[in-house]
Amino acid sequence: MDFELYINWGVVGIIILIALVIALLAANIKVVPQAHAFVIERLGAYHATWSTGLHLKIPFIDRIAKKVSLKEQVIDFPPQPVITKDNVTMQIDTVVYFQITDSKLYAYGVERPISAIENLSATTLRNIIGEMELDHTLTSRDVINSKIRVILDEATDAWGIKVNRVELKNIIPPKEIQDSMEKQMKAERERRAKILDAEGEKRSAILIAEGQKESAVLRAEAVRETKIREAQGEAEAILSVQRALADSIKLLNEADPNKAVLILKSFEALEKVADGKATKIIIPSEIQGMAGLAASAKEIFATETPKE
Repeated sequence: MDFELYINWGVVGIIILIALVIALLAANIKVVPQAHAFVIERLGAYHATWSTGLHLKIPFIDRIAKKVSLKEQVIDFPPQPVITKDNVTMQIDTVVYFQITDSKLYAYGVERPISAIENLSATTLRNIIGEMELDHTLTSRDVINSKIRVILDEATDAWGIKVNRVELKNIIPPKEIQDSMEKQMKAERERRAKILDAEGEKRSAILIAEGQKESAVLRAEAVRETKIREAQGEAEAILSVQRALADSIKLLNEADPNKAVLILKSFEALEKVADGKATKIIIPSEIQGMAGLAASAKEIFATETPKE
């Protein structure tokens, strides 16, 4: 009976031992996720850096000293007081984008690396801003960002950190400087508005003058065209009259009139001329002779009639 109990306890002990071994092995099987790295120490010294995948750790000998994320990280530092070259104190807060490139250096290069980056960025920012005046500082964000990034990147190489970008999030000058800047901006906007109004009035006056000029030119062109057309009409009328006269003369010549007909036509023409409007009339000599002959004949007939 005692022997059987002893065997049962032995079996239980073996099962427990096997379970402990399995649990120990399971506890020392590690899976490193994507974009991460584990820094492994063996007996207190750096041993290896585990990358993504399945790894087995020796119990009680190996330990995970640091779990490192290889993703790009962003740190927003609180505003830092800085003094410009012209002795203006303002608050500037920065945003740093960095990525861990060497897990071993990150684990052993510096104590509290994030705090180290913050302090380094603050001192670097003070040094850069101290060499610039206020106006230059407000308009040179890209220059400041580039300088800080280069300095931080060089300093953090020994820590296994790569600084990708540095951005000035806010530049907050003193209240009185802000008021002065707002007044200056308001005055500048008013000046630009007045310039735009003046340019608009100038353009309007130019357009009105050009319109009046074009209108006058068009009126003159219209008057000239009217006179040209009237002159052409008068010329055509005169030409028509002359053509009609020429045709009548031609017809008269073709009819071969005798002298009496010509004299009769001459008297008809004189009748039209002597309508009371002309102040001086020139009578051809041939017609004068005929008129005298007619007057003499009238007198002869007048003297002979009483005698009879």
